[in-house]
Amino acid sequence: MALNINTKNLPPYAKIIISVLPSVILTVAIIMLVIAPKQKKIKGLDANIDKQNNEIAASQAKTAKLEILKQENERLQKRINELKVQLPEEKEISSLLKQVSDMGIAAGLEIKSWKPGQKITHPSGIVYEIPVAVDVIGNYHNLGYFLSSLTKLNRIVNIGDMKLTSPKKGENLLSVSFKASTFSAIPEAEMAEAAVEKGGKKGGAKGGAKPGAKPGSQPVKK
Repeated sequence: MALNINTKNLPPYAKIIISVLPSVILTVAIIMLVIAPKQKKIKGLDANIDKQNNEIAASQAKTAKLEILKQENERLQKRINELKVQLPEEKEISSLLKQVSDMGIAAGLEIKSWKPGQKITHPSGIVYEIPVAVDVIGNYHNLGYFLSSLTKLNRIVNIGDMKLTSPKKGENLLSVSFKASTFSAIPEAEMAEAAVEKGGKKGGAKGGAKPGAKPGSQPVKK
């Protein structure tokens, strides 16, 4: 049965509702089916744009630091090369120690004992330390001249554990004992081998540094 509505008998507000209802329904349908999905997609794109902008900003910051890092790397490499010059090769150690001994004699010191010890791995892990136990006799002036001469070497020689025995009454000579230490760079092959051995160990006690051959006492020419 068909339903016929005579709009002529409807009140004015009902006529207005009926006239605008199709437009409202169409508008709602357009919003739900077209505009809402588009808005969701736009929000997703905005989020991706923000993410990409953040990544671009981070990349630009890294790029800005790249030149600074290059300059710092060049400075450090230059410093490493300078330090390598101060570190004699292991085969040069004997001649360096003899040079130090000769400097002591030239300073007027009487060298009573000169005993090189075992080379040990420095805590840095990149150099060997070669210590020498030394006993000398001389006055303050001789000792000061000797220590001053060491500072002019282009090699690193450290003096430590110094002990001075006061001179006897009527004498001005001191008995001085100290440890003279020089250093040599660990060859890269040995460092690589040590790194492999260290990486291969699992559990157990850690192995000590591999000592070198103990050199014999070096005679001093007077």
